[in-house]
Amino acid sequence: MGAFQKVIIVGAGPAGLLLALFLSKEMIPVHVLEAASEIDDQPRATHYGPAGVQELERAGVLEAIRAEGFLPKDLCWRKEDGSIIAELQQEHIPLHSRVTSLPVNRVAHIILDALRQHPTAKVDFNYKVTRTGQDDDKAWVEVETPAGVKTLEASYIVGSDGASSTIRKNLFGDSFPGQTWEPWFIASNVYYDFDAHGWDDINFVIHPQNWFMAARITKDGLWRVTYGEDGKLTREQCIERQQERYRSMLPGNPGSEQYKLTNISPYRVHQKCAEKFRVGRFLLVADAAHLCNPFGGFGLTSGIVDVGGLYDCLSGIYNGLADESILDKYDEIRRRIFIEQVDKLSTANLQRVMMTEPGRALELDPFLNAAANAKKDPEAAARLAQMARGANALKHDFRQYYKTFKTESSASEHLCCT
Repeated sequence: MGAFQKVIIVGAGPAGLLLALFLSKEMIPVHVLEAASEIDDQPRATHYGPAGVQELERAGVLEAIRAEGFLPKDLCWRKEDGSIIAELQQEHIPLHSRVTSLPVNRVAHIILDALRQHPTAKVDFNYKVTRTGQDDDKAWVEVETPAGVKTLEASYIVGSDGASSTIRKNLFGDSFPGQTWEPWFIASNVYYDFDAHGWDDINFVIHPQNWFMAARITKDGLWRVTYGEDGKLTREQCIERQQERYRSMLPGNPGSEQYKLTNISPYRVHQKCAEKFRVGRFLLVADAAHLCNPFGGFGLTSGIVDVGGLYDCLSGIYNGLADESILDKYDEIRRRIFIEQVDKLSTANLQRVMMTEPGRALELDPFLNAAANAKKDPEAAARLAQMARGANALKHDFRQYYKTFKTESSASEHLCCT
C-alpha cells in the first residue's frame, strides 16, 4: 500500500488521461471524471514539441501516436506573396525530439485505449463536478451522474478540465489573471493542395493584417489553416468571410470548388495563468492552470510537461520518496516556467507573424535572421541553437527533490533543464 489512497482527475482530455496513465502504470488508483458523454472529437491542437514528445514516449504512447500521425519535415516563414523569409529543416533533429503531429482528439483516444489496460484506472463519462471540498486528510467532489448525485473522495484531486475549469473556479472564482488577444482566431481544417505550390509542412505568413499559419496535420493531406479576424465581428460574420479570406490568403487564390473545408471554428485566445497550481489537496494542470496562443504549440506541449512533472511528484509521495512539500515545488516551478518561458515564447511567436514590416523581418527579428543564415553561417546556427534551448526550459525534473535522487540512464532525457 502506498502513502496515499487514490487520485481523482477531473477532465478526460489528453492531459488528464495522460496523468492517469502515468499513475496507473505504478498501480496508483486513479479515477477520471468527465462531464461530457465522450471524448471531445474536435481536432483542436495538433503539434507536440520536443519536451512533450519526450513525455509521450515516457508514457509508452508515442509509437502509436506516430504510427497514426506524422513528423513534419520543415517549417518556414513567408511574406504575403508566399516568398520565403526563413526556413528550418527538421530532419537533422534527433528522432526522440522531433515535433510530432496528430490532432489532439486522436491522441486522447490512443491514451484512453492504453489506460483501459490498467486495472487500477477507472474512467467515467457524464460525471459533472459541481462542488468541491477538502480537509487535512482528504479532498472530495460532489458529482452529478446518470445515477444521481455522488460525493467522491480522494487523497488528491487534479483539475485537468480545460480553460473553463470547474476546479479552478471553485478554488479562485472568476479570477484568472492575464490578457485576451483582440482578434478572433479562426481555426479551420481543409483539404487543399499546398504541395502543388511548393509549401512546407508548417508555414507562417507574416503580415500585420493577413497573417496566418498553414500546417499539414494528417498523412492523408488535411491541413490546419489558422488566421485572424477583427475582434469586433460576430462569430457568424467570421464564418461568412471564410471563402473570401481563403481566396485572398492561400497560394493559388482558390475558390471554394478547389478545396474541401471540414471544420471552421472562431475562438478567443488568451495568455493567462492561475494564481496557484496547488491549493491543499487540489492541483491544476494544462489549460485548467494556464492558457496561451497556439502559435508554436506551447500550450499543448507545456500542458503535457505539467503532467509529467506532477506525476513524478505524486509518485514520489506514494512511494515514500518525497513528502507533500514537493507539491509546493510543482506549484512554484511550473508557474514560473509558464510565466518566464511559455507566455513569453508563445507571445513572441504570435507577434512575429503580426509584424508590421514583413520586408524588414530579417533585420528586425534575431530569431528569423539566425534561421535564415543557419545553413551557411556557423555563428548564426549557434545563435539559433541557443534560442531553441528555450523550448528545453519547459522541462524540470522534480525527482531531484526526492529524499534519495539517482540519475539513471533510463531517465537521462528527463533531467532538470531549468
